[in-house]
Amino acid sequence: MTPRRFAQLAAALDRRQPDLTVLMDDVHKPHNLAAVVRSCDAVGVLEVHAVSPGGEVERFHLRAGGSNRWVPLVQHPDVDVACDSLEAGGHQLVAAHLSPQARDYRQVDYTRPTALLLGSELRGVGARAAARAHLHVSIPMHGLVASLNVSVAAAVILFEAERQRAAAGWYARPRLSRELRTRLLFEWGYPRLARWCRQHGRPYPALDGDGFLAGDPRG
Repeated sequence: MTPRRFAQLAAALDRRQPDLTVLMDDVHKPHNLAAVVRSCDAVGVLEVHAVSPGGEVERFHLRAGGSNRWVPLVQHPDVDVACDSLEAGGHQLVAAHLSPQARDYRQVDYTRPTALLLGSELRGVGARAAARAHLHVSIPMHGLVASLNVSVAAAVILFEAERQRAAAGWYARPRLSRELRTRLLFEWGYPRLARWCRQHGRPYPALDGDGFLAGDPRG
């Protein structure tokens, strides 16, 4: 850890948006999963949610690296459990779903706590997820294809959310609690030591202002 790297990690955490997330409903192709997670990291999503009946998300999560390290994946047994959890957190559920009720994706207030629902590559958002969503949105298409790839659609909508939130000043001030920020900063900066501490039931050591360890619990 260097002071410069520590400052980069701290700055990224200070731009994290704890009330903006994505729920993937059986999105299972590894390249799409990776691309969605990468876009989530780019706009400051804190964590991603997923329902994966076939277990593809679990296998992806175990072997993925890169942005997956910065955006944890929360898995749910079914879409109702996932939606219940997100609604309990105050999120509006916005499904990328081409239905008669769908509105232009730019006509939604993404400064509200929001969970973007995305469907699988073949069938889109499932019927149950669509029924649970508070809003359906679509991306206007002016060519001959009916829709975008799921990861591209995710990026388009997420960056509209980023635009609105940036205009509201939500990236200009930290939005995480002090406790969560401190924990994540240690886990990002010292992942192996953090894993050791969790395995042995030890508290994380403190960091100084430059990101250096105040003490190593391993002795």
